[in-house]
Amino acid sequence: MTLALPPGFRFSAATSAFQIEGSRDADGGGRSIWDDFLEPPGAIIDGSTADPACDSYRHPESDVALAAGLGLDRYRFSIPWARIQPEGRGHANVAALDHYSRLVDLLLDAAVTPFPTLYHWEMPSAVEADGGWLHRDTAARFSEYAALVAARLGDRVSHWYTLNEPAMTTLQGYATGALAPGRQLLFGALPTVHHQLLAHAGAAEALRTAGAQQVGLVNNHTWVRPLRDTDEDRTAAHVYDVIHNRIFSEPLLDGAYPDIESLGLPAMPVQADDMARIRGSIDFYGINFYNPTTVTAAEAAGPIPFDIVSTPGAPVTGFGPEWPIMPGALRDLLIDLKRRHPDLPPVIIGENGASFAEPERSGPVDDQNRIDYLAGHLAAVAEAIDAGVAVEEYTVWSLLDNWEWADGYTQRFGLVHVDFETGERTPKASYDWYRNLIARHHGEDAR
Repeated sequence: MTLALPPGFRFSAATSAFQIEGSRDADGGGRSIWDDFLEPPGAIIDGSTADPACDSYRHPESDVALAAGLGLDRYRFSIPWARIQPEGRGHANVAALDHYSRLVDLLLDAAVTPFPTLYHWEMPSAVEADGGWLHRDTAARFSEYAALVAARLGDRVSHWYTLNEPAMTTLQGYATGALAPGRQLLFGALPTVHHQLLAHAGAAEALRTAGAQQVGLVNNHTWVRPLRDTDEDRTAAHVYDVIHNRIFSEPLLDGAYPDIESLGLPAMPVQADDMARIRGSIDFYGINFYNPTTVTAAEAAGPIPFDIVSTPGAPVTGFGPEWPIMPGALRDLLIDLKRRHPDLPPVIIGENGASFAEPERSGPVDDQNRIDYLAGHLAAVAEAIDAGVAVEEYTVWSLLDNWEWADGYTQRFGLVHVDFETGERTPKASYDWYRNLIARHHGEDAR
């Protein structure tokens, strides 16, 4: 595959701690909202508990070898708040920091740049008990946690993500209850948007104080499409676009929230200087992208004015109609973001990938469907770059098959197959494809 990607373009792959590490209480690690969420019967589709998952906490060298084998420029991993500060306040857990310090050293020794995420949904249960992202104080507590991590790792780590997918925390964690912490507040969840953005801004300040060169937030974005060409569906799509995309992007890029009060939504809990701190807080704009979203007006009067429906004519991933495959939607989203924000900073694709049905036991996996998905989305990135969007990096989700939140072990995203019974790791055809693509591109760079 030949892609018109610019010289210096970077390639990455990603994981998150709770999904791969296992050993949930090792080294004095604390309890997180996901430990709480998975306990009730039926909360996780297959009844699994994220332990041992990929057993990565005990064997980080295996993950680093796979990252290095791909020839990655950077490896995105997460550091769980609940391991570092089991109660979400106070001194750092030294044993846990020792572990992530070792992981950083392993990556640097393998010539892979570490790119940690400080929050991939692993909030300490004690913080949620105090109100979680509904309370402004959580932003200050998160900044303190960020400072502790930066004090230990900042001499070797220069590139950071603060928060992963705040939209999903708001929409699925606090609005619908599909993810931890399992609240069902509908539009009452919206204060969590502002408090997460404040937390990011405070963490960014702490990281830069410790010498960080590049700090950003990565949000899940989707290209929103009305099902029908009607005023009602266009209005519904606009509302969904605002609460999934623009309520996060516009404060970071323009320093102001979109006009949500005209949509009948409550005003954000903004205080003096908040927006100036948020607007100046990113060195790059991070985007996780998986699929477009098709929206229609809700059929009956109710608290939600839209319904999310299947995307007509689109093939789907292992999640079915919920995750349609439409690579051009990523191109359109990027170009539209640049159109609306001419001073858009460099963009990093922080996650992109797909789950498909694959064998449980170890063995070769010819995942041509994943290769096609990734190739299509990389081509869409190249088209966006050609249209003037400064995309600098692309990240595959995920390096490994993992524990997929409420879906347990039923969905496989990895470039590497994991037999969760034996722990054996087997690179898939997509691993070889991505390795060869990276080698060809960097070979062209060298010339």
